[in-house]
Amino acid sequence: MILYHGSLQIVEQPQILEANRPLDFGTGFYTTTSLQQALRWVKLRMEQNNASVGFINQYEYTPHKGLKTRRFQSANEAWVDFVHANRSVQDFNHDYDIVTGPVANDNVYLSFNLYESGFITKQELIRRLKTYRLVDQLLFHTERSLETLKYCGNKEVKL
Repeated sequence: MILYHGSLQIVEQPQILEANRPLDFGTGFYTTTSLQQALRWVKLRMEQNNASVGFINQYEYTPHKGLKTRRFQSANEAWVDFVHANRSVQDFNHDYDIVTGPVANDNVYLSFNLYESGFITKQELIRRLKTYRLVDQLLFHTERSLETLKYCGNKEVKL
């Protein structure tokens, strides 16, 4: 399986880095099967950092049966609970090596914020999520999980 990671740098050796904000699936190395999603991400990072160049790094992923993996097929109740815990429960940490599932895009974040603020119920949030076309993300949460990735090259992106 081919995966992409949008970055301001060439990332030949993926690493588990602490995030400066809460992320959907926690700390780790995020990828996607969507070239378009990686392109959107790198362009956003370029704009935020006033950078003129970025990179879409490409990896070949080979699954390993010995890794603990959590797969969310859709933005369902279990996904909502997991993303909510990662985003808002202080010191929350899970023991999965790899987590896969939908990306919470800007529209999803707005709905999620309404849910977290108590303005809509979990059921209403899930109903809203079903109207969005959500792209996937794959989080590599442990050093062991990174061993399943083989760097294949990159594509330079300019604004």
